[in-house]
Amino acid sequence: MTSHQNTQTMKPATAAKKLGVYLQATPAEFQEGVVSRTELSALQTDPPEWLLELRRNGPHPRPVVAAKLGISIAGLARGGVTDALTTDQIEALKTDSPDWLRKERATQAEVRKEAVRIKEKNAERADQSDGPRS
Repeated sequence: MTSHQNTQTMKPATAAKKLGVYLQATPAEFQEGVVSRTELSALQTDPPEWLLELRRNGPHPRPVVAAKLGISIAGLARGGVTDALTTDQIEALKTDSPDWLRKERATQAEVRKEAVRIKEKNAERADQSDGPRS
C-alpha cells in the first residue's frame, strides 16, 4: 500500500485570521476559494499588494483593532465598536480618546500588571520548591 500526501487546505476565514486581515475586505477570489498551507506560507513571506494595503490601511478585524488601541476585544464591544475599522478610524479614536477608551486602556493595564504579579509569584514558588533537599 502506498501513501500519498494530501494537501492541507483551510477555509478563507481561517486564512484571513492567520494573516490578520478582515475577510470581507479581501479579493473575491480569496474569499471564494480554499487556501493551502503552501499558499498561506507564500502570502506570509511574499505578500501581494492587496495584502500589504489591507495590513497598512484596513479595514482591520477586531483583534487587530483591539491590539492597535491597546485594549481587549471585549473592551471594544463595551465601547460599542462592533465593526472593522480602518487605520484612519483607529488613529482618530486614539486622538479623540473617548472616556470608554481611556477606561478600557486602564483596565487592560491592570490586567497586564496582575498577570506579571502572578507570573512572578509562580516563579517564586517554583524556586522555593526547587530548594535544597536533605
